Amino acid sequence: MAGRVTQLSGAMTAQQPGSAPRALAPQSEVQAGDTLATGRDAYALVRFIDQSEMALKPATTLKVEQFVFDNALPDNDSAGFRLVKGGLRSVTGLLGQRNKERFALKTPSATIGIRGTTFFLEYLAGDEAAAGLASASPLEPGLHVYVGEGGLSLVNQAGVFRYDAGQFGYFKDEATAPVKMPSNPGMRFDLPPGFGPATLPPKL
Repeated sequence: MAGRVTQLSGAMTAQQPGSAPRALAPQSEVQAGDTLATGRDAYALVRFIDQSEMALKPATTLKVEQFVFDNALPDNDSAGFRLVKGGLRSVTGLLGQRNKERFALKTPSATIGIRGTTFFLEYLAGDEAAAGLASASPLEPGLHVYVGEGGLSLVNQAGVFRYDAGQFGYFKDEATAPVKMPSNPGMRFDLPPGFGPATLPPKL
């Protein structure tokens, strides 16, 4: 077990490679290897065994590629995720606090490492925009980043880039250097009541 769904506002599934999707509910287990998918109107909060949290936006697909944590065996720590589409908020837990280099979150535009942090991601694929599936979003296709606390390092084919608390960034694709945005370009994270504050600044 990698974690549990602690709160859920709609439909959510998990799927292991070669298996059929299984429906999740509050208190459902999340396993290493699961591909998590939230419905078009569903927010989900997943708490992992190291007390880290990820809140997923509607229509988000996230793969838990690996998650190994034992409080007594820090040398075995390993956490790897892949954001396929959608958005999330991540709050670092014990693994990320003691072994920051063992955490990685891959996206189509960059791989993300942490420096003890709370951060937000939003990835919009170009085909979604072309099909009008994200017409309600003001964001350009690509990866959008906001650091709430701590910092991030992001790596793609253009180099290594650092973001600190309060900064917004935009990665068009995996080959392009990012742009640091002076203000919120339109990222939204409106968690349902009871999920806790999102701490994402409003769009200016």
